[in-house]
Amino acid sequence: MEEWTDFNPDQLKGTDRVALFLYTPLCGTCKVAERMLHVVENLVTEYPIRKINLNYFPDLAAKWEIQSVPCLLLFEKGEMTKRIYAFQSVDYLYRELK
Repeated sequence: MEEWTDFNPDQLKGTDRVALFLYTPLCGTCKVAERMLHVVENLVTEYPIRKINLNYFPDLAAKWEIQSVPCLLLFEKGEMTKRIYAFQSVDYLYRELK
C-alpha cells in the first residue's frame, strides 16, 4: 500500500478508481484496519489503495468532514462514492471494493 505524503486532492481527478485509507500512526484500530487492507489489496488489484496520515492533512479532515479514523474513502473518476468507518472484516472490505 503506497503512502501519499505529498497529497493534493487534484491527484484524484486523473484516476479511474482509488481507495484512500486515512489513519493516524498511534491509532491501534488503524493498525488492525491496515492489516486487513493489505489482504484485500492483494485480492482486488483493480482498486488501488493508498494511505494518508491524517495528522499531516488536517485541512482534508475538515474538507471531507472525517468523523474518525480509520476511514476508507472510495473514489471513482475523482468523485467520492463511499465512506467506510467500520472495517468489519476482510470479507466485508473485499465485497465493498469488488
